[in-house]
Amino acid sequence: MPQTPHMEHHFTAGETVRDIVIGMSDGLTVPFALAAGLSGAVSLTTIIITAGLAEIAAGSIAMGLGGYLAARSDAEHYASERLREQQEVKEKTEAEKAEVLDVFTSYGLSAAESTPIVEALSKRPGAWIDFMMRFELGLEKPDPKRALTSALTIAASYIIGGLIPLSPYFFFSPATTALLVSVIATLLALLLFGYVKGRFTGTRPLRSALQTALIGGLAATAAFLIARLIQR
Repeated sequence: MPQTPHMEHHFTAGETVRDIVIGMSDGLTVPFALAAGLSGAVSLTTIIITAGLAEIAAGSIAMGLGGYLAARSDAEHYASERLREQQEVKEKTEAEKAEVLDVFTSYGLSAAESTPIVEALSKRPGAWIDFMMRFELGLEKPDPKRALTSALTIAASYIIGGLIPLSPYFFFSPATTALLVSVIATLLALLLFGYVKGRFTGTRPLRSALQTALIGGLAATAAFLIARLIQR
């Protein structure tokens, strides 16, 4: 009988989701706290909008730059560790073979079963180094475009997240009314964001939505209270 091909579906965009989470969560909380703090001090929404847009611009640049530097640091770390492994394979061949043997035995293979594999792998230096990078050091080769992609993803997510709590101030006046709408909009955005994140990552969407709303709400509340204390 004909067999249906086995297809495995795995989520492989973990780094992108992480960048979106970082940018969106900060974008939802920091501009919200700034706008909420100013709402108690000024009644003109134009002032709050100007300050909020300035913060979103500065925050997105800072967050994007942080993501870029973090990704570049990961790439540089991988390159330096790979260079070290290349030197050790040449200069400490037997010791490296022993390390490969230890990796296989840690998975339950006997020394007799592992030795032929180790010898075969040692004849392929490139594959040998790749094996050591992944299974000894736990390092994956980074995407060369990762730094720029991470920076743009975090910055864009921050802008989108920041505009959500700030947008009510464009349409409602006075500032206290806009603040109430901003609180509702931010809470709904956190719930929706958490639900979508759960769907993409394979976790329970409802639980992810509630967890994201709770954590994001606590962060936004803490930031708001700190802003109010500073005003006093």
